[in-house]
Amino acid sequence: MCLRRCLPTAITAACLLFLTGDISAARGHTAPSTDAVLDWNAIMVATVAGQNAFAQARFAAITQLAVFEAVNSIDGRYRPYLDEVVAPRHASQAAAAVAAAHTVLRTYFPAAAATLDAARVASLAQIPDNPSKLAGITVGELAAANMIAHRANDGSAPPAFHLPPSTDPGEWQLTPSCPAAGGVLKHWGHVTPFALESASQFRSEPPPPLDGRRYARDLNEVQEVGSATSTARPQHKTDIARFYNAVLAVATWNPAVSQVAMAHKMSLSERARLFALLNMAISDGLVSVMETKYDYAFWRPETAIRNADRDNNPRTEVDPAFQPLITAPCFPSYGSAHAAGSYAARQVAEAFFGERRVAIVLSNPAVPGLVLDYDSFEEITDDIDDARVYGGIHFRFDQQAGARQGRSIGRWVHARYLKPLNASSWD
Repeated sequence: MCLRRCLPTAITAACLLFLTGDISAARGHTAPSTDAVLDWNAIMVATVAGQNAFAQARFAAITQLAVFEAVNSIDGRYRPYLDEVVAPRHASQAAAAVAAAHTVLRTYFPAAAATLDAARVASLAQIPDNPSKLAGITVGELAAANMIAHRANDGSAPPAFHLPPSTDPGEWQLTPSCPAAGGVLKHWGHVTPFALESASQFRSEPPPPLDGRRYARDLNEVQEVGSATSTARPQHKTDIARFYNAVLAVATWNPAVSQVAMAHKMSLSERARLFALLNMAISDGLVSVMETKYDYAFWRPETAIRNADRDNNPRTEVDPAFQPLITAPCFPSYGSAHAAGSYAARQVAEAFFGERRVAIVLSNPAVPGLVLDYDSFEEITDDIDDARVYGGIHFRFDQQAGARQGRSIGRWVHARYLKPLNASSWD
């Protein structure tokens, strides 16, 4: 991975759209688009940006599945997700993709209606006015309505909170970001997955015992490199900690995979399938990891380090003044949500493109002036793992547990959903 501090002058307008989530670029400020799936994937990333990581992933999966259902109902290349849309073969796949994404996003984000409507007009203006276009719009709107209805009672509301039952060693305690109600998103572990049989299907094994060598090793690592005042943390590790604290799984993996997809010859339906599977995996990864988190309710490093005199481990040392570089999210530590969602995404991405060398540039307006260059999907997950440890909010074993969980989920999603109906389709 190479890290830069300013945008390269040679970056294309299309890539800038994917990297920054700039919806204005989808409204006519770039050259005419050739791929409605990629355009509206970028618009989706920008639209959901104000949500927490878990809601982002849910909205992304609904959007991309609606796009897939719309396009696939016309193309017929893959097994459908819901099998509820019957479309004429002459319908425009591009118009269907635009209408599906627009309808989902406008439904969930009415405050963005004007921006989304303008993007829809700009996208549809690139498609000739004819019966095929009108049929495609109808198909897209129907696919979106079906997906929205399908997820209407999926457990994503109402919210639930968690108050620790004790102050025993290892028990998660409220951290500074917590509301008085307690740990947030406790209900997310009960959200209906998009692909898994249950949220607990790939629950992680228990965290290591507090009195063991592995626990001590990982606590000592985060204590050394993850404090706000650490002198052992290189500047580039500080940069990635701050980047991935602001840029979550949806905003990392959709732009990254978009750039790789642009470099490969893929049909619209192949790209629609790719992004549906990618975002299903991310969302199910985050649902599963939240089920794991609250099942074990394991303390954050800041609590553990401040109470190291209570862990019955002679290899750890208490520091009552420890403060992490990054403010910890208000829920238990084990395992890492960023890891679970990201490794699920990586598994899907590598199932499509292999582990070959790629060219990915990540930037985001939430972290101005910082640009990350990557040659592989693996480098991204490596950085995400380091970001959470060097940010002081996760143990290394949290990252490893999330990685294993995410890998399993990514394999499951890719192996069982939206499969080609013949062997010639991109897989």
